[in-house]
Amino acid sequence: MVPEFTDTDRKNIIEMDGIGQSYDQGKNWIIKDLRFMVEDKSEQGQFAVILGMSGSGKSTLLRYIAGLQEPTEGKVLIHGEPVSDKNRVSMVFQQYSSLPWMSVLDNVALGLRYQGLARKERNERAMEMLDVVGLGGHELKYAQYPTLSGGQLQRVAIARSLLANPEILLMDEPFGALDIRTRLEMQELLLRIWNKFHSTIIFVTHDIREAVYLGDDIYILKAQPSQIVRHIPIDLPLIRNKEVKRDPHYVELVHEVEDAMLEVSEM
Repeated sequence: MVPEFTDTDRKNIIEMDGIGQSYDQGKNWIIKDLRFMVEDKSEQGQFAVILGMSGSGKSTLLRYIAGLQEPTEGKVLIHGEPVSDKNRVSMVFQQYSSLPWMSVLDNVALGLRYQGLARKERNERAMEMLDVVGLGGHELKYAQYPTLSGGQLQRVAIARSLLANPEILLMDEPFGALDIRTRLEMQELLLRIWNKFHSTIIFVTHDIREAVYLGDDIYILKAQPSQIVRHIPIDLPLIRNKEVKRDPHYVELVHEVEDAMLEVSEM
């Protein structure tokens, strides 16, 4: 059953309504009649995780929000207005997106450069963000592998995205290419950032345990034509650490999401 999105007194940060995507003039629909809404929780932010089988349209939804793609039909609104350049939505991809011929500092400050800020101010703000993500002391290195590790390169991308716009952060399997230790470290970093900035984070992953640990709401997409067919609230403590993963309720939630994914895969 498609979950209902009920408007409350909170303002909508992101709203999708009647979304459809076809690449052959409506003969076949990749996405059809999809609805998705994220409300403003300014006192804590929102961490919404999108799960689904490969090809279900998870990354496409992020591209809609980022303004990188328009749906065939339906509307995508940010703060009640159509997506435009002024929204400045930030996005972190699985592939490393830093410019390797530029320093870490210049990569992180890039968004501020395009906003017209003077070099001194943007470098000062970039240095502050580098300290937040644990990259202080690396600012003059080139943002490339193997000068930086995979985890450090993703920290550069996160710092750049947050500095450009800490309000809305889209993350498309950002930890998928990392080794398990680095991935766990990045999960802890992301939770600290979320609690610091109270951002709205839309996070795509295939890792169910990661989804339950990070998210406060999980949305599951069924296969084509894609729709959001399950919403599972994650009622874990807002401030989390690795001990949460030993909590029996965390394990129950993982099993609930696993069962839901299996049901959706058969639709």
